[in-house]
Amino acid sequence: MTLIEKLKNWAQLLKQDVLMLWFATKNPNTPWAPKAICIFIVAYALSPIDLIPDFIPILGFVDDLLLLPILIWVAIRLIPSFILQESRIQADQWLIQNQSKPKSQLGLLIVTIIWLLMIWLAYLLIKSQTS
Repeated sequence: MTLIEKLKNWAQLLKQDVLMLWFATKNPNTPWAPKAICIFIVAYALSPIDLIPDFIPILGFVDDLLLLPILIWVAIRLIPSFILQESRIQADQWLIQNQSKPKSQLGLLIVTIIWLLMIWLAYLLIKSQTS
């Protein structure tokens, strides 16, 4: 198996894990702390824009290659196994029926707010240095 094939398989597994967490957030038996973490992960992962755009060399893929897998790993450790099993089945069925991942408007909103805050802080920093 080539490196490209391994990366494609890993990306597919991440996609399934994000969907599994999405279904875990909808499960009423999921404890509130893991549910809150999952909501953040799912909102960010399914957002149509990234916090760090992919066109930025090296840094653009840090969130996809490091941040998301670590957060997914933490969330999976916090959710009871029976909820994970149910959610994984639902995610597999979703992928078979829809062939795509859902989009997150909440994620879009979160990333947009973070970007606007960073722009505002940069403006304040520049303004304070020119005064």
